[in-house]
Amino acid sequence: MLAAPLLLLAGIGMLNAPGAQAAVACRVGYTITSQWNTGFTAAVTIDNLGDAVNGWRLAWSFGAGQQITQAWNGSASQTGASATVSDAGYNAAIPPGGSVSFGFNGSWTGSNPAPTAFSLNGVPCTGTPGSPTPTPTPTPTPTGGTGTLPSSFRWHSSGTLISPRSDATHNIAGIKDPSVVYYNGKWHVFASTANSSGYNLVYTSFTDWSQASSAPQYYLDQSGIGTGYRAAPEVFYFAPQNKWYLVYQTGNASYSTTSDISDPRSWSAPRNFYSGMPDIIRQNIGNGYWVDMWVICDNINCYLFSSDDNGHLYRSQTTVADFPNGFSQPVIALQDSNKNNVFEASNVYKVKGQNQYLLIVEAIGSDGRRYFRSWTSPGIGGSWTPLAASESNPFARASNVTFDGTPWTKDISHGEMIRDGDDQTLTISPCNIRYLYQGLNPGAGGDYNSLPWRLGLLTQTNSTC
Repeated sequence: MLAAPLLLLAGIGMLNAPGAQAAVACRVGYTITSQWNTGFTAAVTIDNLGDAVNGWRLAWSFGAGQQITQAWNGSASQTGASATVSDAGYNAAIPPGGSVSFGFNGSWTGSNPAPTAFSLNGVPCTGTPGSPTPTPTPTPTPTGGTGTLPSSFRWHSSGTLISPRSDATHNIAGIKDPSVVYYNGKWHVFASTANSSGYNLVYTSFTDWSQASSAPQYYLDQSGIGTGYRAAPEVFYFAPQNKWYLVYQTGNASYSTTSDISDPRSWSAPRNFYSGMPDIIRQNIGNGYWVDMWVICDNINCYLFSSDDNGHLYRSQTTVADFPNGFSQPVIALQDSNKNNVFEASNVYKVKGQNQYLLIVEAIGSDGRRYFRSWTSPGIGGSWTPLAASESNPFARASNVTFDGTPWTKDISHGEMIRDGDDQTLTISPCNIRYLYQGLNPGAGGDYNSLPWRLGLLTQTNSTC
């Protein structure tokens, strides 16, 4: 075993307070723990000798053509000799006096000298305090104004923002069904991962959408959520209990909790809202599937919605005080004799500043493409009035979405609004609505679980505000 320790001091900025500067120091240890004919393994430790760091990026240059082939506890990239490893999300924070470690496998030819210089978050590790490299301007907190919903909608779509990322134990074909909240200066995104053998869940976080494509992804089967069929997550902060909830489907309506949304390892094992499939769903499901559970609360009650891929939207309720227990037997909240018109992926939101709730449901159009219809109601438990609810006047469909260049998808499918907050009321501003959704290459086909779903972001272009 070869050892090439390297200890360096650096001055870095206080990353959890943008714009502030602090002369703090770090130490980097680089050790080659094993080496063979054409490869090697290295262990790297960053010791924080000063103020707290929240989000790190370590960079260096190899001197003999070495290449990183695999990394763990960090996200690696390399261009030529220049290598960078960024935090994995769950290990982004380094407290004063704390440390973080990562490792990687690499290839070499001829010789394998240790790097002689490192930089942390853009600051050379010279031992002299310096000014931090400016961090990207974060996307503003999604606190919006008040206004009214239009009777028709127009949107512009980003390109693909988040793609599946396979590793040695996860061979992923698609990433889909996203749920997103903005909390503590970061976007936190939960989604389904899919392949021919089934589904599980994944988590990623970033400070700005420009970072979404490169942000580390953490598979939640490594948490208490565990392995097996888990799909279609919804995340929210349940303020009465000071807990985060992740609601998802397992063949039942399930949930997990944590007190720290930024630690994906901390989610609890699944628990169920029901003892089994409720009778009304069993009686109406036909050849469909019980899917896409969705929780929203007002001041008195919490409501659980779900779909059956057979034209029915179900709703049950319990009190805020009893949540997550005590849900009533479901009733049919919305139905259509054409199952494609009320198919799946329902979202319900409180409209900020209005005595109004917005319901959207995914439908399958006459062309076979996915799109969304919408309804409104003065109460979550009330009847729903169509808003933009047809193929000719949809809530969101390829026909009312513009793209830069050739559209990368013709399907606008299962997703989540950018909310005005993160709690159980699921409040959205009607001003400049944004919707994180799943789409896919228009030419893709074959087994549904193997479709190459990707995530993109819609931004409303006809706000009434």
